[in-house]
This record gives sequence, C-alpha cells and structure tokens, in this order.
Amino acid sequence: MHAQVRRWTAMLAVVLTAGWRTSVAAATRVPETEDLALMRRSSRAFAQVAKQAIPAVVFIQVERNVEAPVWTRPRVYQFNNPMDFFGEDFMRRFFGLPEEGPPHIRRFRQVIGQGSGFLISKDGYILTNNHVVGDADKIRVKLHDGREFEAKRIGSDPKTEVAVIKIEGENFPFLPTGDSSALEIGEWVIAIGNPFGLAETLTVGVVSAKGRSLGITDYEDFIQTDAAINPGNSGGPLLNIDGEVVGINTAIFSQSGGYMGIGFAIPINMAEAIRKQLIATGKVTRGYLGIMIQELTPELAESFGLKEKSGILVADVEGGSPAEKAGVQQGDVILKLDGEDVKNVTAFRNRISSLPPGREVRLTVQRENRVQELKARTGELPGESEVSESDLYTKLGLSVEELTRETAQRFGYDLNEGVLVTGVEQGSVAAQGGLAPGQLISSVNRRRVSNVAEFKSALAQAGDGRTVLLRVRDGRFSRFVVLRLP
Repeated sequence: MHAQVRRWTAMLAVVLTAGWRTSVAAATRVPETEDLALMRRSSRAFAQVAKQAIPAVVFIQVERNVEAPVWTRPRVYQFNNPMDFFGEDFMRRFFGLPEEGPPHIRRFRQVIGQGSGFLISKDGYILTNNHVVGDADKIRVKLHDGREFEAKRIGSDPKTEVAVIKIEGENFPFLPTGDSSALEIGEWVIAIGNPFGLAETLTVGVVSAKGRSLGITDYEDFIQTDAAINPGNSGGPLLNIDGEVVGINTAIFSQSGGYMGIGFAIPINMAEAIRKQLIATGKVTRGYLGIMIQELTPELAESFGLKEKSGILVADVEGGSPAEKAGVQQGDVILKLDGEDVKNVTAFRNRISSLPPGREVRLTVQRENRVQELKARTGELPGESEVSESDLYTKLGLSVEELTRETAQRFGYDLNEGVLVTGVEQGSVAAQGGLAPGQLISSVNRRRVSNVAEFKSALAQAGDGRTVLLRVRDGRFSRFVVLRLP
C-alpha cells in the first residue's frame, strides 16, 4: 500500500513539474508583436538573398612569379661618399679591392594571393578588382559547388580598380545588377566574399555614405558601408536587399589591417561601363574635354557673382582641346552638364571620362554674370595607352618584391610598409636616381603602396607617364626621389 502511494506521489510530482516548466516557458517567451514579425521577415530576406547569391560568388586564387634576389655578399650603399668620384675600377687597380660579384643572382619564387569575384553572365564572365588579378601569371577560380577552373584575364583598369576575367563553360549561376545611383544612405546592403580565405562569408550593414573619394584610384565614386569587409573580400559583390549587385567591394579604412566599420565599394554603374569596354576591346577609352577644373568655394562663388555655391570653376583650358573649340574659357563656372546640376569636380570628371570620344555634351556655364549654353564634342583622353604599367616598370630599370617576415626583419622594416627594391640595372633611370637593393619604396606619386600589384598600378597611373615621384626609405631615413624618363 505504501509503495503504491509513493508511485502515485512520484507521478503527480512529474506532472506538476512539467506543468510548471510549461508555464515558465510561456511566461518568458517574447510576445508576438508587429515589430518582431517585421524582424523575422527581414531575417528571412537576408537568408533568401544568401541562398540566391552565394552560388554566383567565386573564390579567386592567383599565382605570380616574382624575382627573389640572392645577394652574393653584403654591399653598403652610401650617399655623398667621396670615394664614389674615383669609381670602383680606380679602387681595384690602386688599392687592391677584390672583384665584387653581381648585386644578386636572378631567381624567381612563386607568390600566391587570393580574393573574391562574382559571375555576371551564364557563360562565365566574372567581375573582380584589378588589384586581385592585375599582374597574376595564373588565375584559378573555385565555385560554391566545388568546381575549379583556370580563368583568362579579359582586361583590367587600374584607374578604377575594375577587372574582368572569364572561365569556360555554360549555364553558370550569375548575379543580376541593380542601379547604384538609386541607393540611399541608411539602406541595407549585404557583402559576400572570402575574407582571410574563409569562403562564402556574408555580412550585413547599411550604406554609410556615397560619392566618397579616397585618392587610391584616378576615378572614384565609392559607396561607403559598415558591412564588415576584410582582406580577401576584395572583388566580391555588395548587394541590395533585392539581391542585386550595387557595388564591388574594394577597400577598407583601417589602422589595424582589419575591419573597423568603414568599407568602400565601386558603384556597379561605374563598373558596368568599364566592363562593357573591357569585354568589347580589352581596354578602356575615356572621354576628354581638356579643361583644368577646381571646386567652387563660397569665397570664389561670391567673387564670381554667384548667389549660391553651385557648379565648378574652369581654372584653365588646353589649347586646341575640345573645350577650347566649344568656346569654354578660363574663369567660366560650369553649372550643368546635359541639363543636370554639376555637384563637384569628382562627379563631373567621372561623367566625362565615362563618355566615349565623339559624344556631344551640353555645358551650361556662367560667364560674367551671364548664363549661356555651349556644345562640345568629347575627345579621347591622351596618354591613356602611351605608357603601360609594364612598360614604365621596365623603363625604370628596377625590380621589387613584397616584404616577407624575414626580409622585413633583415632590413628593419614593417610588413605592408612598402615594396623592397631587389635589383637596379646599371645606368638605368632608377640607378641615376640613387635607388639600390635593400631600399623600400613606400609611395608612388604620393599614393601609398604595400605590395607589388599596388606599386605597378600606381606606376600605371603616373600623371604624364614620364615623371614618377617615389618615397624611398633607406634604413631609418626616408626621402623623396623624382625619376624622369628620357
């Protein structure tokens, strides 16, 4: 009898405990509200974009052969050494100095890099960044489904950091493109890529700003976002909530090398204009008017009789240029381009450069308190292909490589601080400028460089193609060096 009572008591305890737990769970569950339902729908929207987009995002691995010097014996390079006037032949003949071997033996080592990209057509065209594939000797692409392909470089444009590669095949998944000009600050965006080699990583944020100019490329109109972008994300897509590509992830602002909440993407509208030219011709041809322009400050606006600061100021007009033929004069204020307000120098320059040569444009200008309309026909930007990055690199007569932990420690530099000079040809432009193996080049034309791709890209963007300004570090000291091609 007592045993049966104990069993009934135990069963009752189980029932009461289960009921208590159910009551507690019900009491602690968040009540269903309209806001919570909205959050759930947003969460599902991100998940849906991920399912549709990730199959079209690719992992890119590049291989590049770089010169790896082997110094035969240490050499000390000094400046303003009085013995330099006598030359090495003089010193060997009269002071018995031994013959010195070459500064280095030419050997090559393989450098492997990685980045992201995304398919834009079912026949295998891929958009990415120039600095991901720019000077690679071999490009391999891995898809979400595990397939791997060797890719062909179709073309790249260092001036915007856009590149197009292609893999052979059919019916690839691809991403639709949206309208980056329709993006609004505060709008949700989604970044997908392979940060630090971690494939198919998705991050979410908002558009923080538009029209950013950083000084890292010639033509800039960056979308700023707080969606996490890290090394390896470069070349991946920035998507809107509809799963359309609105940008190409390109750069970050960071003091640590990692994510700090500020990332930048090339607007897809700009990238699309470059893509079409690269696929059609393998190169980019830009429109040109032949004017020097500057921002209109409130003081300048007042001096030119403008009621408000709007438009840009023509500082100079090249002789014989399309602008001069159209009647544009120094001191004109350009208010509109084809009927649209001109907001700033960057926007105007980007718009003109995106037009093909021979396109007629309408310029609304104010001259001496009088507004008039001028018609100009764009020319072709001169010097676009006169000196390529490889030509200029060869003509300078030097070779560089990226810093490794060993070489950085050996020469007393920090990683990613610049590129190491590994060889200088005798009698070359670089030699005449005092460059020598072991020195570090940290900037080209005031643009910081941390690897060989950035170094060559900066060379390709040299203003006149004949003068290069380098920031060179030798040990603890740095200086500017100007190299002039003959």
